[in-house]
Amino acid sequence: MTLEILTSDLLAPVRHGFFTRKGGASSGIYRGLNCGLGSTDQREAVQINRNRVAAAMEVPPENLSAVHQVHSADVQVITGPSPERPRADAMVTNVPGLALSILTADCQPVLFSDPAAGVIGAAHAGWRGTLDGVLEATLEAMESLGARRENTAAVIGPTISQRAYEVGPEFFDDFMMQDESFARFFASGEGDRYLFDLPGLGLHKLRQAGIGAAEWNRYCTYSDAEKFFSYRRATHAKEADYGRLISCIRL
Repeated sequence: MTLEILTSDLLAPVRHGFFTRKGGASSGIYRGLNCGLGSTDQREAVQINRNRVAAAMEVPPENLSAVHQVHSADVQVITGPSPERPRADAMVTNVPGLALSILTADCQPVLFSDPAAGVIGAAHAGWRGTLDGVLEATLEAMESLGARRENTAAVIGPTISQRAYEVGPEFFDDFMMQDESFARFFASGEGDRYLFDLPGLGLHKLRQAGIGAAEWNRYCTYSDAEKFFSYRRATHAKEADYGRLISCIRL
């Protein structure tokens, strides 16, 4: 089956893609393009999937750069291929032929580009990383390589939407302790529950940081099981594990 790759005009002409789960070699609960090395899927299937992604990005598999994601605000500057996956949640580079890749399954995959400066970035932005500043840190790291944030575009790929993201009062309190204006990203749910707008917070953070342009592609991972893996949907279904989507960008 052919891979399905979502793109955005905002990031053109830089090569990029938010890959759906379609077109992979995995089966069972991982059916499709599971690219998560940390999943309990068959490693051979995951590697086949990652090789297909590398081919689609027109890079050798060793140039598909990755980090060991830990829900932090840490950013790595990538200067060449490496088998190591440093602990971080974002990457930037100005080296042609390196594809930056992020894995998600409800969290925000965010791809960045300043084509004039020849600098790109990719971030894994869950609620904790977004709150702690991973998006702003990615822009700062891009600037260290010569990018200008007013010339930079960022696109948030498939992520969990507000209608599917129910949270408890303690979650709401964490946000209020940092900034009471963040209440705008919560709607009332059933009982003491709230519905949280993760991509809304991501766009707010990017715009407050002075980015040139930003958008969410408005795909909800939870709501479309045919296209996307979802940690929360797998949890609700009491499945043992879940697949990981991959998003990539390269110069």
